[in-house]
Amino acid sequence: MLSGRQSLLRSAAPLWRCATSSGGIRRRCYAEEAKKDTPTNKAVEAFKEMWSKVAPNLDFPKTPHESMASRPPVPPAIPEKLTVNFVLPSEVAMNAEKVDMVILPATSGLMGVLPGHVPTIAELKPGVLSVHDGGQVKTQYFLSSGFAFVHANSVTDIVVVEAAPLDRFDPDEVRKNLADYNQKLSSATTDLDKAQAQIGVDVFGSLAFALGVTA
Repeated sequence: MLSGRQSLLRSAAPLWRCATSSGGIRRRCYAEEAKKDTPTNKAVEAFKEMWSKVAPNLDFPKTPHESMASRPPVPPAIPEKLTVNFVLPSEVAMNAEKVDMVILPATSGLMGVLPGHVPTIAELKPGVLSVHDGGQVKTQYFLSSGFAFVHANSVTDIVVVEAAPLDRFDPDEVRKNLADYNQKLSSATTDLDKAQAQIGVDVFGSLAFALGVTA
């Protein structure tokens, strides 16, 4: 009677011969092994049969883009107006509004977007979003951070974490908060305290600059 090890070696012998054979013989050996009526092959075939019966009745989940309206095509000529969508987590501040230009506080610097701008993705930092129309500034928002997606069809999507109209901020409160965070930064002893204070200095410093607030 064969021991367990001898039985295992004998069953593996055909595969070993295949592995040490030339290319054509090796492929034929593996094909022959795959055709054998083993428990594994039976299970695979049973699964395939059941799947072929179930799959046609499955209602697969929809992906987000399937629920979105299709993007307008790129016009043959540059349009006169820029279409802007400005979205916050809690509201849509601008929905397909036609304007002359927007100026974005990108991490690389202030970025002006006009109709026909090259497609771009820009990360935004704390600063002022200016919307221009009719030769004047239509509105200004102070935003914390986010991204702007400039598309080839003169549509710009602006998605931010927080934003508010610039005229809602109290200059005195901004000055006070900036001073408080500067004090926290100078007295911080841990990396976490320094990082939190630096964020406050950056945000309120940008807001103070936008409002023309001096220390």
